[in-house]
Amino acid sequence: MSGVSYALWAFAAGALIPLMGILNAGLARATGGPVPATVILFATGLAASLVLALATMTRVPDFSALARLPPAQYAGGLIVGFYVVSITYLAPRFGIGNAILFAVSAQLVTAAVIDHFALAGAIGRPLNAIRLIGLAIVVAGVVLTQLSDRLGGAAR
Repeated sequence: MSGVSYALWAFAAGALIPLMGILNAGLARATGGPVPATVILFATGLAASLVLALATMTRVPDFSALARLPPAQYAGGLIVGFYVVSITYLAPRFGIGNAILFAVSAQLVTAAVIDHFALAGAIGRPLNAIRLIGLAIVVAGVVLTQLSDRLGGAAR
């Protein structure tokens, strides 16, 4: 796979995040809250993941090796659970654009810190002046997209 393919894949995955947030907010209204909606979302995701695993895995994971992993290696599940419950709760109250604005801004800053310090096995990419300026521009652009209506944007 090429860098362009990876970029398109990442773009598509990112583009689906706001859609997931607003769809899950609707699911929360129908099921009584963000927690049941998140349970349903993860049950659906688990079913889809199992089908994908059955269709693509050439070998079964070594469960004894999985048991020896440090607990931190499993934190991703807790993190995604927190994220989904949070966006599901925030989207109808704060707006999907605002919720994603702060989530994306935090992701960019956190990713830069992870890269800079090569945390958790990441490839080290020092945060130099050029990257810092680029990061500031991107975060400012994300903020401006949400402030545009307050700053003389389109009328409703």
